Amino acid sequence: MTETSLRAVDRSGRAGSPGLVLVLALCLVAAAAAYSFLPQDDAGRLTLGLLALLAFVGLVALFFFAVGFLQFSGHAASNDLTKHVSDTAPEGLLVVESDGRIIYANEAYMAMSGAKDGTGVKGVERLFSGAPDISEAVYRLAQAARDKKRGVEEMRLSPALVGDMPVGWYRVRVRPIVWDGTKRASLWTVADVTRERERHENVFQELRHAIDYLDHAPAGFFSAEPDGRISYMNATLATWLDYDLAQVGSGGLYLTDLIAADGAAMLSAGVGASGDVKTEQFDIDLKRRNGQRLPVRILHRVAFSQEGSPGPSRTLVINRAPGEAPGDDLRAVEVRFARLFHSTPMAVASVDAAGMITRSNAAFARLFGDRLRGGGAESGRAIYAGVIDADRPALQAAVAAAVTGTSDVPPVDASLEGKGNRAARFFVSAEDEHVGAPTANMFVLDTTELRTLKESFAQAQKMQAIGQLAGGVAHDFNNVLTAIIGYSDLLLANHRPTDPSFQDIMQIKQNANRAAGLVRQLLAFSRRQTLRPEVIQLGEVLSELHNMLRRLVGEKVDIDVKHGRDLWLVKADLNQLEQVIINLVVNARDAMIEGGRVTVRTRNVDAAESATFNDVPSAVAADCVMIEIEDNGQGIPPDVLPKIFEPFFTTKEVGKGTGLGLSTVYGIVKQTGGFIFCDSTVGIGTTFRILLPRFQPAEQPVVEETEKKEPSKAVGADFTGRGTILLVEDEEAVRAFGARALTSRGYTVLEAGSGVEALQVVEDSDTLPDIIVSDVVMPEMDGPTMLGELRKRGIKAKMIFVSGYAEDAFEKNLPEGQEFAFLPKPFSLKQLVEKVKENMESGPTP
Repeated sequence: MTETSLRAVDRSGRAGSPGLVLVLALCLVAAAAAYSFLPQDDAGRLTLGLLALLAFVGLVALFFFAVGFLQFSGHAASNDLTKHVSDTAPEGLLVVESDGRIIYANEAYMAMSGAKDGTGVKGVERLFSGAPDISEAVYRLAQAARDKKRGVEEMRLSPALVGDMPVGWYRVRVRPIVWDGTKRASLWTVADVTRERERHENVFQELRHAIDYLDHAPAGFFSAEPDGRISYMNATLATWLDYDLAQVGSGGLYLTDLIAADGAAMLSAGVGASGDVKTEQFDIDLKRRNGQRLPVRILHRVAFSQEGSPGPSRTLVINRAPGEAPGDDLRAVEVRFARLFHSTPMAVASVDAAGMITRSNAAFARLFGDRLRGGGAESGRAIYAGVIDADRPALQAAVAAAVTGTSDVPPVDASLEGKGNRAARFFVSAEDEHVGAPTANMFVLDTTELRTLKESFAQAQKMQAIGQLAGGVAHDFNNVLTAIIGYSDLLLANHRPTDPSFQDIMQIKQNANRAAGLVRQLLAFSRRQTLRPEVIQLGEVLSELHNMLRRLVGEKVDIDVKHGRDLWLVKADLNQLEQVIINLVVNARDAMIEGGRVTVRTRNVDAAESATFNDVPSAVAADCVMIEIEDNGQGIPPDVLPKIFEPFFTTKEVGKGTGLGLSTVYGIVKQTGGFIFCDSTVGIGTTFRILLPRFQPAEQPVVEETEKKEPSKAVGADFTGRGTILLVEDEEAVRAFGARALTSRGYTVLEAGSGVEALQVVEDSDTLPDIIVSDVVMPEMDGPTMLGELRKRGIKAKMIFVSGYAEDAFEKNLPEGQEFAFLPKPFSLKQLVEKVKENMESGPTP
């Protein structure tokens, strides 16, 4: 900026001058005197001249007033007041036009710059110069002035930099100003803030002293936010716990990191009314960084907002470790009891006659903290607020009995409020000695896992009983169906298709086959059906099923199959596995009345992940392949979800479901060695997850399976043959049908109604049997036992077992190393003679 010789204060708007008023008065007096002494004609011309002059002055004054050059005395006085305020302001004021010309500087600025009588005024850039940091600050302000922006800087003039300015701190501001609509300039303000900075320095030093006193106090101190984050910790407590203070205040530490066991939950469980400030005392253990415990007594203070929510806490910590604080034996006992009381895993509390909690330990706060906080300051601290409505009367009666001094109050089992369906057992007893109102002691055990285990065991027992019943019914019914199907085949062999009776017999056989399908579902539920496991790749299975599933779901439902990458092999019965997937997809379709989407996904699940599922015991967790079937249908209500795998349970209308679909799925999956479980939310959808164990090819080669099935391909259309067959069957109708069928094909048939009778028939017969066809479950002696006895007598005939149960259900009862063929019930005439012919031609038993 340039210097100027103009006055420091612009006087263009100054007030009137008394001298000018005196001159004007003298002129008027002279004119009056001249009028008296001049002749009449000259006096008239003088009068007209004066009037013309005054009229001209009046018109000019009116014109100047109209354009604003002339103002009344009140406005002028206002301008004078404004200038007086600016002139006498304690801060230095400087107005500089855009071309650098100074047009105004007040008295304070002239004093700072050393100017006198408005001459030699320096600009801010000349006034502040010296060290690089000061020059940089002034440069930033000048740049802001050129850009018509605001700026502020604080700078310190040290003794080495003193020029015209006194030593101290200065705050310099700049801002643009505009007047008369078009005129622009920059207003600089320079204020001496030395005393203000000195006050700040003093306050800062006092604060540092206070923090130093608090840090090195003989007691610990910390502050925590409502979410448990430690916002402050003094150095004493940090030393006790071996923590670095740099971790505090940056989100590095929480209450759970400092307090052992469930003490953090106890501190967070406090409840207060609107605006309350509560201070509580606790004897607990803190955790050092190395895991060791430190016994302390804390005074915990929390203020509650107008809404009743807790605010930041302030906590004083007193070290109660041995040798840290003097005390007698009684005090040591008190400390040990307080530590034991708060570290015990059993929830303990004292309650009054109204159920209000007067004292509780950390385990109690952990079990009930969230539940007791939900009801406000009054109901929130009553134990009944944590129990469901149905179980509250029993607990209230137990508390009332204990308060009145009743001994041997029976324990109360109750369900707790909140999520998780948790349960607890309450042991309530009278307090032996109390001061004031009577109270009761309450000991609470979390029995959620125990109740879940009992429910699961009861459900398993029920399912096992139903499975045994279903298996027994299916066994007997299979015998009946075998006879019906067999005799239907015999009748069909004697009737031509043109015979009117042929269609009736076919109807009998078809309905018998339908009944056989229902029996297979019962056996699948009871896990006794016959499975033909083979090594399969789930991706290929789903690819082949995709088109069929698309036809099953119809046009309103979309089906999306997503294959996992590099799926492991599994070993399962292909037909039964396909039936499982079809059943689940059909159920998903039925759940989406208005249409939707069914998603079928597959992926590998390692042993660590499979152990995280609730239905998979950690002891049997292994690598598995998962099949997920998800829909966005109606969902399953929570009260129905536990029953979906029960047999004959269905939510469909009468006549639209047997209730065996999901139970059959459950049985097939379990018999395969897998797991199935369901997650469902009403209104969102349902997801079924199936885990099938991974098959390791090195453990069970599949070549044997292929070789085992090869002989059946060599069987021709001619099923006649020769040989002696021992037919053992306790069901007379089945035995009679089998004997007729085999005799008609040219075989010699020896019949027996039980295992004991079969041994007698072999001893009495002159011809040894070539093949033995026997039922498995028979009175007196079952099939496997009979086979062992025949082998002891030197009978080496081939063995064909027939049963409605799976072959692995009785395979373990056979003598070691014995080979046999298997024919599941119910079977047709063709299946019987095919199996006999196949084994007759395969060569003698080794």
